[in-house]
Amino acid sequence: MRTSVLFIHGAGTGAYAADRLLAESLQRALGADCEVQCPQMPDEDNASYPAWKAEIAAWLATMQAPVALVGHSVGGSVLLKYLCDESPTRQFAGLFVIAAPYWGASEFWSWDEAALPADAAVRLAGDWPLIFYQSRDDEIVPFAHLAMYAAKLPRATIREFAGRGHQFKNDLTEVAADIRKV
Repeated sequence: MRTSVLFIHGAGTGAYAADRLLAESLQRALGADCEVQCPQMPDEDNASYPAWKAEIAAWLATMQAPVALVGHSVGGSVLLKYLCDESPTRQFAGLFVIAAPYWGASEFWSWDEAALPADAAVRLAGDWPLIFYQSRDDEIVPFAHLAMYAAKLPRATIREFAGRGHQFKNDLTEVAADIRKV
């Protein structure tokens, strides 16, 4: 059985094009027995949580379970919020979150509609992997956001890197290794 992967890119001008390189790296590292889908999310320059949530739901409806969910930057934070909101009954192979902003960390990092609820740890409970990845030299999302996720979601596995930047040098080998373990 082929593993399905849904990769949700970040937001901002050119985010889809930049993050396609991450999705392609993931596809290469996973090989032919996996299929990585990387849909272009609506209005990446002015991301709307309801629009992205609807797009994610539409894609998941077409994919065979279990699906590994991978999100980069805003895409990772939107996937977290989506799973909190929907409490899906389908089986997931895991959630793999790369360099995601923590909404509510500061006035600048504020997006109320995508912020995690107070009971996020309960809503994201399960036996599926929940893994966060971030590089100490991320030039977009402050490294301190990773610690905020670790505090909010104690069951999560935290993977810290150095020298990989926000785009992880377009190399998601470690994410692929974690997906293979599932």
